Amino acid sequence: MKDHNYYPIPGSDSSSDAKAALNNKEKEGTWAQEAIFNNYYKEKEGCVSNQGKVHLNKYALAGAILASTNSILLGYDIGVMSGAVIYITEDLNITQIQVELLVGCLNVFSLIGSIASGKTSDMIGRRYTIVLAAATFLIGALLMGLAPSFPFLISGRIVAGIGVGYSLTIAPVYVAELSPTHTRGFLTSLPELFINVGILLGYISNYALSGLPNDINWRLMLGLAAIPAIVVALGVLAMPESPRWLVVKGRFEEARKVLIKTSENKGEAELRLKEISKAAAASPPSSGQGVWKELLVTPSRAVLRILIAAIGVNFFMQASGNDAVIYYSPQVFRKAGIQSEKMLFGVTIIMGVVKTTFVFVSALFLDRFGRRPMLLLGSSGMAVSMFMLGLGCTFLDYSDDKPAWAITLCVVAVSAALSFFSIGLGPITWVYSSEIFPMRLRAQGSSVAISVNRLMSGIVSMTFLSISEAITFGGMFVLLAGVSMIATVFFYCFLPETKGKSLEEIEVLFEDELH
Repeated sequence: MKDHNYYPIPGSDSSSDAKAALNNKEKEGTWAQEAIFNNYYKEKEGCVSNQGKVHLNKYALAGAILASTNSILLGYDIGVMSGAVIYITEDLNITQIQVELLVGCLNVFSLIGSIASGKTSDMIGRRYTIVLAAATFLIGALLMGLAPSFPFLISGRIVAGIGVGYSLTIAPVYVAELSPTHTRGFLTSLPELFINVGILLGYISNYALSGLPNDINWRLMLGLAAIPAIVVALGVLAMPESPRWLVVKGRFEEARKVLIKTSENKGEAELRLKEISKAAAASPPSSGQGVWKELLVTPSRAVLRILIAAIGVNFFMQASGNDAVIYYSPQVFRKAGIQSEKMLFGVTIIMGVVKTTFVFVSALFLDRFGRRPMLLLGSSGMAVSMFMLGLGCTFLDYSDDKPAWAITLCVVAVSAALSFFSIGLGPITWVYSSEIFPMRLRAQGSSVAISVNRLMSGIVSMTFLSISEAITFGGMFVLLAGVSMIATVFFYCFLPETKGKSLEEIEVLFEDELH
């Protein structure tokens, strides 16, 4: 199909693709066609602004939901471990250092899955890598639930961590490669939404099972994660493969069929296929060694800028302390004066509902307002919330009567911090990491960025209690407020806006930023 016979229908998500195709033919005298396109583009923008939404392709939405469901596994582990660790400590009589090791080792060993996922997904495809992630986590969940001792429990968390690493890296990449341009932000933020759903399910599990004997409740809490892992592994088999991976493998007809289903019409699908094929042709396939060399040893200035942006946003996502706050929120609230375990878990359920609500709101508005504004709002809001939490905890440390207003301030500040995280860093980290790398580097580049994410999560989780003991919880939260302020400055300086651009256009965006 020739480009000059096709013009995008107003309201479709193909206009940026069509614009790129027409701009490439300016030298051949396509000024008239470009003028016509611009009229459609303006009409489309008016349509979007008036209606306040962009049409969601049902097939792309279904694929994104199925892939993102894998993220429930990590969320459930984060949420349930916050309560299970209380009973594990009592049942297995472990020390504070062992608690930190137990909580953090899953994140550290998820590095293995994150690093391996790039090569694995390039070899067997994005879809089957997601199945592999769910199967690995299933084995880990069973090991944890049946663990007779602390070393056995650690081994289960190591296996589960590898599955988490696979899942966190490949699910956003798959969704980004499947999604149309103008709904990519919403669809690629779904993994974070499902992480929060998993956290909430973990909190509910803690509350429901807390009345059982200590040698049984934590085993059920951890072992129940096997159920969603089985559902995910079976559900993913119904998903289509990534069209961009199919093009790289030379399976153009299969890619065309997927693009037709995820596009507004066949004309748009042909344009998307042409753009993907052109990008693939411009990036001849190289060995895994060649990709790593281009990415880490001899990166171009544009690739280096992309690396800094991707690694930076993943670093600050975990350095902000979000995972540690969730893991150890019962200890924080107990220190603040809430002693009843039922009340502790009830408060965490409220936190989970608030967090899930805000990440859903963020996903709805991400393609409308863009990545940068919401990221800056989220990180600056986290800084203020963490600072207020630090003040509340410090006051309670020096207060004998534990006034209700100070406890309320701590609960509200924690909920606010998690809410601002869910508006900004939570969903946007996955969106940004999966969309800014060129096609030839996307899987490995995302694996590098998310490996930093997992490493930082492990470090923070394994040191949070020890540092808090040295400088108090109040001092720790003030420190995290400072990290969030530094993050805000970094995002403002180094992260360009990617809203409304195709994956192929984003590579050009980073090159243009250098000039």
